Amino acid sequence: MRPSLVGVGVGPGDPELLTLKALAALRGADRVFGPTMAVDAVGRAESIVRQAAPDVVVERLVFAIVRDDGARRAAHEQAADRVVACLEEGERVAFVTLGDPNVYSTFHHLAALVQRRRPQTPVETVPGIMAFQALASTSGTVVLDGSERLHLVSAVDGPEVLEVPLADPEAAIVVYKGGRHLPALAARLDAAGRLEGAVFGELLGLPGEQVGPVADATSSPAAYLACVLVPPRREAPS
Repeated sequence: MRPSLVGVGVGPGDPELLTLKALAALRGADRVFGPTMAVDAVGRAESIVRQAAPDVVVERLVFAIVRDDGARRAAHEQAADRVVACLEEGERVAFVTLGDPNVYSTFHHLAALVQRRRPQTPVETVPGIMAFQALASTSGTVVLDGSERLHLVSAVDGPEVLEVPLADPEAAIVVYKGGRHLPALAARLDAAGRLEGAVFGELLGLPGEQVGPVADATSSPAAYLACVLVPPRREAPS
């Protein structure tokens, strides 16, 4: 097989949610990379692979998860250089990412830089189970039914992101990256009459997992990667 790059979604945390296709892609790769914040730290995606496939060796690429655009760009550039070096050696390269590689993932940034350096590189992705799906299952929440809609947003910059979704009461809302704003998100949902039934989860499928009503989590922030799930407003069955 010619050199190529594949982004592999490994799910939110539970190694049993790693798909058979993902496992095949990892075992078929000559090199597997995983993102981390420090070279001596096991990233969450790597920890999932370690449990699901101990035979797969993951090499760490350091990414700067900070607001400094320059630092982030430099980390991405360095990671791309390393990937390209492996591709030039004729390797099939896999990059593991939490959830799905096409939703709020570092993979597409990395892939774009790799293709800029090596345009002939084929790039593909293997989908992964997303955190809100795991949260819906664990909490017993029906996300959508009939013609209901879904808004999936990032609250990394604050609770104002809820303004548009809350204007659509028959839509479900999924909020990513809003853990530090959880009390403010809860207040917004309460003011809009959407707090009932809303659930949050953090460290899904991992030690320390927490899942519960957003109404019970109004006093303190949650982890950065906490997920909030708000079902559509539905009429009670008659």
